[in-house]
Amino acid sequence: MTGTLVIVRHAKAENGDGDDHARRLTGKGRAQAQAAGRLLAESGIVPDQVICSTAARTRETLELALEQMPGRPSVDYEDAAYGADDRTLFDLLNLVPKDVGTVMLVGHNPAVAQMASSFVDTQVHGGYVAFPPASVAVVGMEVEWLYAAPGTGSGRLLTA
Repeated sequence: MTGTLVIVRHAKAENGDGDDHARRLTGKGRAQAQAAGRLLAESGIVPDQVICSTAARTRETLELALEQMPGRPSVDYEDAAYGADDRTLFDLLNLVPKDVGTVMLVGHNPAVAQMASSFVDTQVHGGYVAFPPASVAVVGMEVEWLYAAPGTGSGRLLTA
């Protein structure tokens, strides 16, 4: 294993009546984000670097999760991660320096669900990976970040 990838879907957000990019978390979503952070910390999984969509709900999810963890990773807020497909997320991951051990990617469905599905044994999950708000997948990468692509690691869903 060369590194660990943590894929996180933003927590429960308000319904969109206006600017989708500005949607914030609900009370339930704030609690979900904190729980995800605690779960990662309790599992000994702490990011060295974060790639996060610039949307309000992903930024808020990240901040609440990080409050539950020791240390403070480097955070890259990426416009390209908002509205991205899974290929774009892999492109962002490919830019991570090879000496970074654990990368957390905080984004949106369907891209994060597709990315998680490319690493998690879908047979165990009925042929697909459901990835509801605040879902977390942890992937042991078999290649350097530059070569990360579907199937270049194996992962599992992390649940409380």
